Amino acid sequence: MTFATARIQGGTAEVAYEVTGTGPAVVLVHGTAAARDQWAPLTADIADRYTVVALDCSGSGDTVDHGGRLTVADLAAEVRAVADHAGLARFHLVGHSLGAVVAAHVAATVPDRVRSLLMHAGWVRTDARMDAEFRYWIEVLRADAAYGTSLFAHMLPLMAFGPRYWERTSADENAALIEQLAKVIARGAARQTEVDRTVDLTDLLGSIAAPTLILASAHDRVVPAAQQQQLLAAIPDARYAEIDAGHGAPGEDPAGFHAKIISFLDAQTA
Repeated sequence: MTFATARIQGGTAEVAYEVTGTGPAVVLVHGTAAARDQWAPLTADIADRYTVVALDCSGSGDTVDHGGRLTVADLAAEVRAVADHAGLARFHLVGHSLGAVVAAHVAATVPDRVRSLLMHAGWVRTDARMDAEFRYWIEVLRADAAYGTSLFAHMLPLMAFGPRYWERTSADENAALIEQLAKVIARGAARQTEVDRTVDLTDLLGSIAAPTLILASAHDRVVPAAQQQQLLAAIPDARYAEIDAGHGAPGEDPAGFHAKIISFLDAQTA
């Protein structure tokens, strides 16, 4: 594990990251309430031919910052700081959910450095329905912190997984998953969800020059399908793909999720 110093509003962040493998660089940006270990299975699949860089955004894992308010621009600054510290002149970017939003911000603000961009479950601008959901998440997370409950972990499968998960999962298996999730929810999940509430990439997306894959989940209950189409229309060199899963596709169908990412990366580096 290595640390890069990023300047963010209100101070600095010591951003933890790991580098694995060899070959063209791929930077992985996790979603809300997750951490860099979200990407461990994908890293294992591609480290034989890619240099994989996975970081903990503020509020997650081993990254340390001032503990205050964050913005999308702050998290993007952390990605750039990690890329600089790791000596990456150019790199591919892959992001999930909030990580996709952050990756898009990076691709728009330093377009000469991003070789390709893959956004899974990203969005253009937080609308009223999304904001209502994010507000609810924050209340649940605060209740968990105050009373030692695991309400957010109980909610995650209901919110994040699609029909295929429920068709093949028993009540006992789902309970076991909830127990695991409760142990890995990032300590700064509420802070990151506040960032979710502020997302607005409207004026940035036209500046993305990299070939981009908009990867949507067919059963996403968090990010409306219309948001994926707006991304597709706004990014100049964008194409669309879909996975038969919910918002939490990395956990629901890791093999299918990895296959989409690997196919896109390999096409860009052929």
